[in-house]
Amino acid sequence: MSSYNPPKGRFYTRINEQDFLGLTVWPGKSDPTAEVLVVQLRRRNGDNWETVGRLAIYRTPDGTYSKLPERDQSTQETT
Repeated sequence: MSSYNPPKGRFYTRINEQDFLGLTVWPGKSDPTAEVLVVQLRRRNGDNWETVGRLAIYRTPDGTYSKLPERDQSTQETT
């Protein structure tokens, strides 16, 4: 069973009636002093939410940044 690490920070702003821009900062999985920065544009479609765009950046403990690969669309949340 894996343990859940809560985000270090989470911020949202409303773009318009349907769209929200969010920034979440997660601790690294293998190195908790590293961070994963995730920026998402989410859209409300009826009762569901869809991810319109997503950018994930990995920051190493020494401050080096790199873009993470795109996530498989079938694994994204819709609620």
